[in-house]
Amino acid sequence: MLHLFCSSSYSNTNPTQRILETNTNTNTVSQTMASTDKSPNPTPAKGKDPTPGEPMTMEQHFVDKSAMMVQSFKPINQMSQHVCTFAMFSHDMSRQIETHHYCSRLSNQFLQCAVYDSDDPNKGRLIGVEYIISDDVFETLPPEEQKLWHSHAYEIKSGLWVNPRIPEMIGMPELESLAKTYGKFWCTWQVDRGDRLPLGAPALMMSPQAVSPGLVRPELLHERDSKYNISSESLKSSRVEIPEPEMISPMADYWKQHDKGFVIDFEETEMKKRAPFP
Repeated sequence: MLHLFCSSSYSNTNPTQRILETNTNTNTVSQTMASTDKSPNPTPAKGKDPTPGEPMTMEQHFVDKSAMMVQSFKPINQMSQHVCTFAMFSHDMSRQIETHHYCSRLSNQFLQCAVYDSDDPNKGRLIGVEYIISDDVFETLPPEEQKLWHSHAYEIKSGLWVNPRIPEMIGMPELESLAKTYGKFWCTWQVDRGDRLPLGAPALMMSPQAVSPGLVRPELLHERDSKYNISSESLKSSRVEIPEPEMISPMADYWKQHDKGFVIDFEETEMKKRAPFP
């Protein structure tokens, strides 16, 4: 069973949903180190080699192409936005990754994104999922839930958040709307530590911010900008007029106020025989 730990400050939390706080600077944990921050041991599926497995055969390619001709991919076909940005691990913000979000809208106030580590059609790995909600929806969440979300205003206004190959003039209305949103991003495949398969517990991710340790490393930014032949500094200048949110909730970007991150652990539990709800 996935076990979410909380610190002693939140001891009234349901014991099956506890979140464990970590110190974002020293990377120490208030209880036993949780699985988010500990690669399963041993890890034969770890290293610099590609994801395990032989190349696809002609027969497999034929089956896939045939299936694509007759099956419906309606939910996937609703993905209408590719976002390239950066994220850092809540429990260790020195670990920063480039991310590629492929997003679809369920409503004007809710987006859901499949997150990949690359936009390469043959090598991109599905590493997680992010949900994006408007500020007014965020305000309806209980405080314990709000701690798990991050803001997008800085990420967008600083030019870190880009829609590759989309002219700024066309994307500006969407950027203005997204600057007032919040996201919750779970990473299920920690490729930055060399995992060749999705291992261990999922990790909560945070968005870049204007203060350390939320600043994106210059070399990561340079590599991304060079790939798409863009300048984040120029984008930042072009986005000066994007309105700032009236207020960013102090419960979001929790580490900024409390210098704490979150990790997840697994705990064995008895299986329930009946659902606790209709």
